[in-house]
Amino acid sequence: MLKDRHLIDPSDFSLEELNEVFTLAEKIIKNPKEFSHICDNKILATLFYEPSTRTRFSFESAMMKLGGSVLGFSEPNSTSASKGETLADTITMVSIYSDIIAMRHPKEGSARVASLYSNSPVINAGDGGHQHPTQTLTDLLTIKELKGDLKNKVIGICGDLKYGRTVHSLIKAMSRYEGNEFVLISPKELRIPEYIREEILVKNNIKFKEVEKLEDVIDEVDILYMTRIQKERFFNEEEYIRLKDSYVLDMEKMDKAKNDMIVMHPLPRVNEISVEVDKDSRAKYFAQAEYGMYVRMALICKLLGVA
Repeated sequence: MLKDRHLIDPSDFSLEELNEVFTLAEKIIKNPKEFSHICDNKILATLFYEPSTRTRFSFESAMMKLGGSVLGFSEPNSTSASKGETLADTITMVSIYSDIIAMRHPKEGSARVASLYSNSPVINAGDGGHQHPTQTLTDLLTIKELKGDLKNKVIGICGDLKYGRTVHSLIKAMSRYEGNEFVLISPKELRIPEYIREEILVKNNIKFKEVEKLEDVIDEVDILYMTRIQKERFFNEEEYIRLKDSYVLDMEKMDKAKNDMIVMHPLPRVNEISVEVDKDSRAKYFAQAEYGMYVRMALICKLLGVA
C-alpha cells in the first residue's frame, strides 16, 4: 500500500510497488478519461528551489489531468525562504495547505528532511546531485514500454556521470533487475562516484565497464542514455568549458548502433544530441518526457490512495 508514503529515493519502493505504479500508468495511458476527475478537490504543492521546466510542468500537468489543483513556486526569492524561513517551517506550513508535495532543492538530502516535517506525502523532484526518483520512474516506464521488460539489457550511459543525479538513480534502479549490464561512457573527470561503483555495481556483481569513446561501444548497447554536461554543477567554469562538448550523438554514430536500440535523455539537451537524430525512429527522448507525465499521474494517485 503506497498511500501516504514519501518517495525520496527510488529504492524506497519495492520492485512490486514500482510495478503497481507502472501498471496504473499503463491503464492511464490507455484510458486517460477514466482518471480525469480522480483527484478532484486535491491540491499538489510544487516547491521548486531550483530552475526546472519539464519536471515542474510534468507534475503540474499530471495533477491537472487528474482533476486536481496546483499551488507553489518556481522562484524561491519570491517566498519566505528569502527572509530566512527554514525548510522545516516551509514544509510544515505547505503541508497544511496541500494534499501532496513535489519539491526540487539544490541541497542533497533536503527531500529527506522535508519528509520529516510534512503531514502530506513528499515526492523528491531532485535534490542537488543526489537523487531524482520520478525521472527514474519515467526512465523505467519508458524502457518497459519500448523494450518489453526491465531485465537483461545493456545500458550505455554517456556524458556527466559524476554530477548527474538521473544517472545515479538509473544505475541504482536498473541494478535491481536481473541480467542488466552497464557501459559507462565519460571523460575521466566525470566518471561515476566511487560509492555508485563500489556499493551498487561491484558489491552486487553487476557487469559494467568504463570507457571514454562513445563510438567504440555504441554498437553494443540496447539503450543509450545521453546526458548533458551540467554547468550548474561545476565550481570551475574553465573545467566546464573544456568538457562540455565531450560527446555529441550524431547520425554518423547512430549508423553504428543496433536497429532496435533506443536513445533516451532526461532533457533539457544542449548540444549533446544533434537535431538530425530527432527524425530517427530510435530517438525516444520526447516520448520519454510524455511517459514522465503518465508515471507522475500514477504516482500521485497511489500516494493519495485514490487508485
